[in-house]
Amino acid sequence: MTTKERAIGVVGLGAMGLGMATTLASNGFAVKGFDLSDGRRKLADEGGVAPCETLADVFVDTDFIVFSLPTAKDVAAVVEANLDALKAADDRVVIIDTSTSEPDVSRDLAAGLNALGHGFLDAPVSGGPAGAASGMLTMMIGGRDADVTRAKMVIDAMAAKALHVGPSGAGNVAKLVNNLLAAAHMVTTGEGLKLALSAGLEPEQALKVLNAASGKSMISEVHFPTWVMNDRFDSGFTMGLMRKDVRLASELAARTGAALPLSAAVARLWAESPLDNADDFTRMGAFRATANDN
Repeated sequence: MTTKERAIGVVGLGAMGLGMATTLASNGFAVKGFDLSDGRRKLADEGGVAPCETLADVFVDTDFIVFSLPTAKDVAAVVEANLDALKAADDRVVIIDTSTSEPDVSRDLAAGLNALGHGFLDAPVSGGPAGAASGMLTMMIGGRDADVTRAKMVIDAMAAKALHVGPSGAGNVAKLVNNLLAAAHMVTTGEGLKLALSAGLEPEQALKVLNAASGKSMISEVHFPTWVMNDRFDSGFTMGLMRKDVRLASELAARTGAALPLSAAVARLWAESPLDNADDFTRMGAFRATANDN
């Protein structure tokens, strides 16, 4: 089956979903998308994506459906609201959920949809809006081998790296671990540069050392030069989203009995920060003194 013969729906046309939808369209897929916002649907239309007036329209005559939604509750609600359409589908539909969701919710959805003859992949992504718009995301996938194979052409169009890490729920676990570490690295790198500054070393020089030595991380190598050192703080990923992911990781640790004392401290810092949920998450790495500092 060629790309033009594969119908793809995208639910959620926010910063990530819109980029993925337009990337799929630019790769020759027939893509339709839905978002509650008229403005986002208009942007999708301008990017070669057929806008749907209702959510139900996305599920009609569609081979693959990509979700980009805020929470696991939203993901479950969309599936539940469209069960009749899925039951009526002639062929196996594979849902590719790129949301940062909850492992248990993904497992339950995958089991229920498989019983109906459909597939569900928890496939959260890393790479931000720029990666979504360029098809250069990293995707961590949980789900059945057969569904990953069936969806390979779609996944390859969205992601430069796609890692099938295990059965349903495994992708969500991997993403929560990744984001927990990213949240920690944002704080520790900022504190390291604050220490350098207070001790008389230029932060830019300290960052060069970190990125040439064992203190390096994706946060220090990409995020700090791009969004923190120049005070841009506009990565496109919000405090609210990172707070949610850190909270989900902490809840997962509690459920599984994993003792994570340093991560617990990181979680408290993110939860108690005075920054607004709408602020960019890179502001947690700000290390220069401000008028509000004591």
